[in-house]
Amino acid sequence: MNRDAFDHRVAEAAAADVRLAKMEFDGAGQWLTTVGQGPSGPLAAEVWVFDEDLARVLLVHHRWRGWVPPGGRVEPGETPREGARRELFEETGIEVELLPEPAAATVRSYRAEWPATLGLSFVAIVSASTPLVTESGQPAAWTSLNEDWASYFPEDAARVRQHARWLGEVSCR
Repeated sequence: MNRDAFDHRVAEAAAADVRLAKMEFDGAGQWLTTVGQGPSGPLAAEVWVFDEDLARVLLVHHRWRGWVPPGGRVEPGETPREGARRELFEETGIEVELLPEPAAATVRSYRAEWPATLGLSFVAIVSASTPLVTESGQPAAWTSLNEDWASYFPEDAARVRQHARWLGEVSCR
């Protein structure tokens, strides 16, 4: 597959994920439209990993972003979903299928001097007893959704909690 076709596939997947996202923040859909039919810059993807009771979330400790969901930059040629699964595995050793609907789409800059980045948050449900194999210098831990955690993006804790509540309501139907 040539690079243009690959980029088109990635752009289409990112746009579809933004449309499917349960929550949209920071004008992600509008931002995507403004830059064209696909992202012109880097993409980011993360996974909100909940335990089976939807009482805890798995976080990794990033050296300057604090406690955050597993994730990172989507590599060239990867869709956001593929990047999210890869990052989850690299940072925690967990291989799992992600739920079909992304939790959130955001546009944010990870540092003041960096360009805005389209970020997609995917979801997985995993047993808290699943062994973790973490990256060196980046520990991972299950955190109660009743607790706050120090993060570069403090609004994320409320967003993660909101999605867990929504998942709980959906599973009770």
